[in-house]
Amino acid sequence: MAQNRAALAAELEDMAAADHRLAAKGYSDDPAEQLAWRRLTARHGDRLGAIMEEHGWPTADQVGEEAARAAWLIAQHADRQLDVQRRALRLLEQAVEAGLASPRDLAFLRDRTLVNEGRKQIYGTQIAGVRDGSPVPWPCEDPARMDTLRAEVGIEPFAVHVARHAPA
Repeated sequence: MAQNRAALAAELEDMAAADHRLAAKGYSDDPAEQLAWRRLTARHGDRLGAIMEEHGWPTADQVGEEAARAAWLIAQHADRQLDVQRRALRLLEQAVEAGLASPRDLAFLRDRTLVNEGRKQIYGTQIAGVRDGSPVPWPCEDPARMDTLRAEVGIEPFAVHVARHAPA
């Protein structure tokens, strides 16, 4: 069993490493690079779906912190596979309730899934674009409570986030 978990951890970490290598290309103007990014995230989403089917959500207790974080990243980037994101969201919710996963990660995945469903996000974690050099979040359900909700799950206030990413 430990060998299977080690292999699963290594696979998740390898997928995250490939994701990091191609992520910037997904936002390029080159259609071939965008297509490569889409193909990679689709392959990874499919594989994460199979992993969740067989093992449930890969928690740090099962696969280690790095691999658990990799699973979260793969779910975040499965933007064209709402079924995978929704299943990951349900399983991650259960893991958070059991104290086995990060509420912060859950907040980011919840917002990402809501935005991909065409709905308003809760925590303001998903950025629609940049205006006057500052990140602008996709619409939020309750913008006045956004920072309170962010604090509850360990996310810095939006203004702090914007200041850190603003051009010098």
